[in-house]
Amino acid sequence: MEGKTTLQRLHLDISLLIALIILCGIGFVILYSVGEQQSALITRQLIHVIVAFLLLLVCAQISPTQLQRWSLWIYLFGIILLILVLYFGQMSKGAQRWLDLSLFRFQPSEIMKLAVPMAIAWYFSENHLPPSLLRTIVACGMIIVPVLLIGKQSDLGTALLVAAAGLSVIFVAGVSWKLITSFILLTTLSTPVLWHFMHDYQRRRVLTFLDPEQDPLGAGYHIIQSKIAIGSGGLYGKGWFNGTQSHLEFLPERLTDFIFSGFSEEFGFIGALFLLCIYTFVIARCLFIAVNAQYTFDRLLAFSLTLTFFVYIVVNMGMATGQLPVVGVPLPLISYGGTSMVTLMIGFGITMAINSHRRLLSA
Repeated sequence: MEGKTTLQRLHLDISLLIALIILCGIGFVILYSVGEQQSALITRQLIHVIVAFLLLLVCAQISPTQLQRWSLWIYLFGIILLILVLYFGQMSKGAQRWLDLSLFRFQPSEIMKLAVPMAIAWYFSENHLPPSLLRTIVACGMIIVPVLLIGKQSDLGTALLVAAAGLSVIFVAGVSWKLITSFILLTTLSTPVLWHFMHDYQRRRVLTFLDPEQDPLGAGYHIIQSKIAIGSGGLYGKGWFNGTQSHLEFLPERLTDFIFSGFSEEFGFIGALFLLCIYTFVIARCLFIAVNAQYTFDRLLAFSLTLTFFVYIVVNMGMATGQLPVVGVPLPLISYGGTSMVTLMIGFGITMAINSHRRLLSA
């Protein structure tokens, strides 16, 4: 009873927190294997996880009402940072995505995964739903600006996630199906224009997705090796530390983008199914919180954060299985790295705050 009171005082959702801890635990298990049992790698990831959970705890204490007041300013601050990246950003692996502040460096584009849905949820919450055509157009403009700025950094994966986060708010707000159909039609018709502005490596990714066998040792190598790893895992997998594709270094980016392939090889279909069950529980719990939110801003934001998490999973697993082009999206809470881990945990902290705020009001 005392533990329950303490958790309520900290505004934490116990079932969601346990599921997140399990996912991070699975991440450590597979990273230790595909990372060749490097203690330094696990230590760095442990630091990422600790920082992420601390930020989750901090964000869970922030009232959604206060967050609503900050939303527009956070969005504008993020836009300024994206502009600074274009002029002062640090190059890494051929892309200019980072701001170096001497003590640490970070990707401002990650801020927009949270800032965009927050700003649009704030904008829509000021009036009755569903939004009018004019307000929908303005909201789309609020999405397009950061997406174009992130696209200039050659970060297609993050641009896709930011667009998904913003569009999910518009969808949940109750936009008519006529507008949704018109948007899909317009996007389809504008494909030649988008193709013209894509970088050469991005075009190659799309062509490789359509036919990876045309360049099996070049552009198609990632997808082919990933599918081989997943398929070789069979029903029960080859066992922990026994994944040949990852340990013999056939599988590229096995710590990040294609960690699901290494996991499936070692733990098979059963392991992948278990992982999907945990993901499904997290999504279902967050959707439950969103449905029961008391205010429009809270509801729109909770839905958007949940759908963004869902898009993370779909895109990464779609890449690994060859169902989607390779766009550089990590498997949430499993892949190595701190940036996406921190962003996702902040989102879960906000979701928990929305839930605890509802409980406090109803008490």
